[in-house]
Amino acid sequence: MKLLDFLRRRPPIATPEQLADFIDSNAAFLVQKGFYEYARARAGHYAKVLFKEKIFHDAVDLARWRAFPLGLAMVAEAAEGLLRPQAGEARDRQLDALRALTLSVFDKYPVPAAVGEDVWSRLRAELERQLALIGLHPPKRAMDIPEPFAKTYFDLMPIHQKLRAAEFPTTQSYLKVTLCNIHDELDKRLDARALVPRLTGRAA
Repeated sequence: MKLLDFLRRRPPIATPEQLADFIDSNAAFLVQKGFYEYARARAGHYAKVLFKEKIFHDAVDLARWRAFPLGLAMVAEAAEGLLRPQAGEARDRQLDALRALTLSVFDKYPVPAAVGEDVWSRLRAELERQLALIGLHPPKRAMDIPEPFAKTYFDLMPIHQKLRAAEFPTTQSYLKVTLCNIHDELDKRLDARALVPRLTGRAA
């Protein structure tokens, strides 16, 4: 990456397509980064060896696809908290549109071979359920959003259960800090005034 590309400000998010791309990439980043950091910390000096093992890559592949809907739900909820003040009377339409947008991100991926069709279908149903819960309470602080997802995420860690230390609080903190950073980036880039009408079908 060139230095000027790194320093260049990222473009605003003003269309549903741009928001979908943001949710997609950051959901994947949120769940995958945590898996690799945890595995690196547990393996210590043997991390380089571990990361070359096929059995580890297969375990990560399974874990990341099973965790992807969790990432989608968390990033979508962070986005909804930023969009809601701009939605006004169109709040219900905004919620419905965001749910449909997030599900479309999930649906664009074919069934992962590591997961299988039955599990993939159940993961989609659970994602749909989690998205439906977003509108039932006031917007949460970004650091509070991971709370209902953290234990499920920790249980998916690609490390044998017997080798896991009592590090659930560390994983929970990782999700909180990383989602706060994602929220801050979205807050800087989000053009809610332009996006909400396009998202709800009210754009001229």
